[in-house]
Amino acid sequence: MKQLETGLILYHGSYCAVEEPDLDKCAKFKDFGRGFYLTSSKAQAENFAKISAAKAKNRGLISENERFGFVSSFSVTDAAGLNCFYFDTADVAWLHCIVAHRRSGAFVDLRNEMADYDVVSGKIANDDTNATILAYMGNVFGPMGSEQADNMCISLLLPERLQDQFCFRSMAALSKLRFVKSERVILR
Repeated sequence: MKQLETGLILYHGSYCAVEEPDLDKCAKFKDFGRGFYLTSSKAQAENFAKISAAKAKNRGLISENERFGFVSSFSVTDAAGLNCFYFDTADVAWLHCIVAHRRSGAFVDLRNEMADYDVVSGKIANDDTNATILAYMGNVFGPMGSEQADNMCISLLLPERLQDQFCFRSMAALSKLRFVKSERVILR
């Protein structure tokens, strides 16, 4: 798993170009909580730009005729001084963290432990994994948090195939990012 380091280039996919991230515009109940999400995989960001544009069209945020999404690139200017937490793999702790931030009242102690981190990084739980995580939260694999349910969910997620994500959760973290450029992604 990549760790935050000075000079690292990270990508953000969206229906619009983003030059100045704003935490107030970031959605709640995401994998690692409210924050500005980036990945080291440009291909992952391009895919997310397409998904984001489709969702924005459905919500009326952009025209049905829009033909582009955007990938915005950022460089980490200085990784020092940030309180970071890294999940090395998609394991039980990672799964519980994702669920804690997606469902109010689940794994509250873990969510509280994560509250002080400026940046949280780990595997991405994307639209391809969403059905499995929803099944887990619905106790389909057994009671959420049980060893049986945890193991079943992790095995179905195929964690070795998941890309990384970095959640910049504080103004201190955002101040360590320098906008590089935005590129259009053709929607199909």
